[in-house]
Amino acid sequence: MRSGTGPGTGTGTGTMPRFARGVVGLVVGLVVSGCGTVGPEPIELRAGPLSVLFTPENGWVRYVRVGDVEVLRGIYAAVRDENWGTVKPELSRVAVDQGDDAFEVTFDVECRQGNIDFAWSGRILGTAPDTLLFEFDGEARSTFLRNRIGFCVLHPPQVAGAGCLVETADGESFRDRFPELISPHQPFKNIRAIAHQVRPALWARVSFEGEVFEMEDQRNWTDASFKTYCTPLELAFPVEVAAGTRIEQSVTVKLLGRAPREAVPLDPRQEPIVLTIAGPSRAVPLPRIGLQAASHGQTHDEHASTRLRALNLDHLRVDLRLSSDGWAADLRRAAREARRLDTGLHVALHLGEDVGSQLGTLVEALPDIRPEVGVWLVFREGEKTTDPRLVELARERLRAWEGRPTVGGGTNAYFTELNRGRPDVSAFDRVVYSINPQVHAFDDRSLVETLAMQGETVRSARQFVGDRPLLVSPVTLKPRFNPNATGPQPAPQPGELPARVDPRQPSLFNAGWTVGSVKYLAEAGADGVTYFETTGWLGVMETPDGPPEPELFDSIPGGVYPVYHVFADIGEFAGGRVRPVRSSRPLAVHGLCLEKGDSLRLLVANVTGERRDVIIHGLSGPVRVRHLDERTRVQAMRSPEAFHGEPGETLELARQSLNLSLLPHAVTRIDWAK
Repeated sequence: MRSGTGPGTGTGTGTMPRFARGVVGLVVGLVVSGCGTVGPEPIELRAGPLSVLFTPENGWVRYVRVGDVEVLRGIYAAVRDENWGTVKPELSRVAVDQGDDAFEVTFDVECRQGNIDFAWSGRILGTAPDTLLFEFDGEARSTFLRNRIGFCVLHPPQVAGAGCLVETADGESFRDRFPELISPHQPFKNIRAIAHQVRPALWARVSFEGEVFEMEDQRNWTDASFKTYCTPLELAFPVEVAAGTRIEQSVTVKLLGRAPREAVPLDPRQEPIVLTIAGPSRAVPLPRIGLQAASHGQTHDEHASTRLRALNLDHLRVDLRLSSDGWAADLRRAAREARRLDTGLHVALHLGEDVGSQLGTLVEALPDIRPEVGVWLVFREGEKTTDPRLVELARERLRAWEGRPTVGGGTNAYFTELNRGRPDVSAFDRVVYSINPQVHAFDDRSLVETLAMQGETVRSARQFVGDRPLLVSPVTLKPRFNPNATGPQPAPQPGELPARVDPRQPSLFNAGWTVGSVKYLAEAGADGVTYFETTGWLGVMETPDGPPEPELFDSIPGGVYPVYHVFADIGEFAGGRVRPVRSSRPLAVHGLCLEKGDSLRLLVANVTGERRDVIIHGLSGPVRVRHLDERTRVQAMRSPEAFHGEPGETLELARQSLNLSLLPHAVTRIDWAK
């Protein structure tokens, strides 16, 4: 099932290029280690000044570049089910040929899930000096419902605010700009092609065949891109795809103008990464950080409470569905745990149809439970954003329990819903939305890309929430639920974890990812952030009995996860400030700088699977350095008190700079005094 070059594909050559060598039959797989996901190495391919990164585990083209400038963040094809879930692609017969001035990749894909059986073949052709072609030729082997099948093209976030030329499927064209702040709705529709300037005297034109395309601002979900996709959302979905249906599409990238002569390596690993710490005048407050109450329903023993208390948390969030049984027991357990941890409570109320009766029942129960609530968050089941009248009603009823309750609202779902709904927040004491990095993509590299976009959601929210305190709550690795589902969530198959559980939760990768999350949310001005859960496979610590599926989840019964130490290191600076840290390669290494009184602490996270050399500017010596990495991970999980208490190695500086070599997925703590 291979598609050839046909009319309109725009290969830019009259004959097929000849290749000097080939790599055929790559083994494709994906496993999770204590560091992160481990799969086949991405392959960097070049055709003159063009370069791309091909990822054999999913068939993506990543980082389309001309010279050293990124043109596109990615091109990929997806099969989305009736609930917008992405059916995992299984690749086979992967063949890669790299020539002197061209490359070609071919592969076959099977997408199987439940009653979905769809197969397609891909062909990626790069020809010097100016053309990249990606072809998709697929066939449905069963009858099923889909919301989308086909290509997605990702423009990188740095094009925000840049000019572009859009050509429509009707033959018209117009000039516009990519949105600078996060756009709530599709910036462009009915797209046949879109071009933008990538450097002086050079433009890149991306054209589409086989479907109608439109663009959305994926920063709404913290994806680092503007996505051009098919099929338009204004058309009905889901749609039945009959067995035997064929789908053919193509995407062509054409450089227009004066291009450089040759490509530049994407990852010059021989060059050290430079981190630069800003001065104290640019410091901002460290957000108030909390965790969610554990959803497994078990009560923490005193040993677990002691470890959690050491994190110096600001709050514990508990979610109460007042239309269901059991909410009073959940509130009672959370109130007891909050008292043990010496934190306040953030109580998220999910109200059903009979709002008045449910609020009345809650207020009647409060004198017996006596929770110490810092913030009430109010949501209505079935509604994506909070009606201001609901906040006012909740505040009025809660005054019977406490004179001046702090009541907030927003959305229990993603920033998308808040951005599109934009409620009147004048009645809100707090505005809230949640974040997770896996709405659209799931690999380590994509998760790292979302980190800077978390800060962009805060900056964009400020345009319509003003100076209202902004809570990002909760932040999780995977979605807690699907706010756009049109049917029930399928149960996990044998050998699979529940949909909410990510096997990377107890990994070093998650520790480094969380450092970046706190960094970007803090630097953007978030007032409070709630992360993960306290214990269990959604938490920062394991339960005494260990995970329900130990063969799928690499944790230690009764131990902590590496991310526990991130919160312990940050918790010692609660009430302090954050200095911005600039990285020359932020998708590889980033840093979070904390200060309180005369003490400073820098957390440096290597979020790649490679050793990285780093130069850090802006320190004053001597410094103490402690590494959380593959050498110390097990010790840190088994004996967190001993590990956290280690002062680290004392090092002298050379001209206020420090050179370090970081192991894969290492998180290094550096302490010094003003």
